Amino acid sequence: MELTLDAVSVEIAGTRLIDELSLKAGDGEVVGLVGPNGSGKSTALRCVYRALRPSSGAVLVDGTDLATLSIRDSARSVAALTQDSTADLDFTVAEVVALGRFPHQRGNPVLSERERELCAEAMRRTGVTHLARRGVLSLSGGERQRVLIARALVQEPRLLVLDEPTNHLDVRHQVELLAFLRDCGLTVLVALHDLNLAASTCDRLAVLHNGKLVETGPPADVLTPELVQRVFGVTPTVVRHPGTGVPQLLYTL
Repeated sequence: MELTLDAVSVEIAGTRLIDELSLKAGDGEVVGLVGPNGSGKSTALRCVYRALRPSSGAVLVDGTDLATLSIRDSARSVAALTQDSTADLDFTVAEVVALGRFPHQRGNPVLSERERELCAEAMRRTGVTHLARRGVLSLSGGERQRVLIARALVQEPRLLVLDEPTNHLDVRHQVELLAFLRDCGLTVLVALHDLNLAASTCDRLAVLHNGKLVETGPPADVLTPELVQRVFGVTPTVVRHPGTGVPQLLYTL
């Protein structure tokens, strides 16, 4: 699925949070949004998963304006993991994961054999199978994050939108999640604060600052000391990872 943000602007209470943002993510491409706090990353993602309506411009999936689709139809193609994803009711992990099938169902039918297998596979891929009978309110933040990722996978999206998905995850699960995003074959739009993780995961980066797109391109082209200083206010030393060759940033305190 190809995603296009076509001159998207968002203005709330007289403040322009995003200013004519134009960005594309090709079919199967992982595009990372990076930028300092308040740069517009989460606002842009909210427009893609339809929590916000752009003040102007459009979000297109395969050339179709998302605003013309029903919420159910767009949810069949776009799954989101947000920073404020929560589970207020103590459903079991298995029940929460199964909620990912909701956009594909009418009424409250029993899951089919295929859907049960889909849920089992999503829990296996996110390492939460052993938690299936646990209530989600009893889980740690990292465990709950992985459950919500499994729910998104069960949705069978073609576009996956994630806002700081490594929050609460330990190093092992951060690496496993980002390796999955790189290899899953879905179109992925992900906001990340850690520039080294972003460089290791994403095909392209889009750098936002004050609601505007500053630069976009492969991590090696984008993450220069000059750009990082201009946008983030720190000057790193950029080295190549000895195993992968991707740029990694070292900071001096």
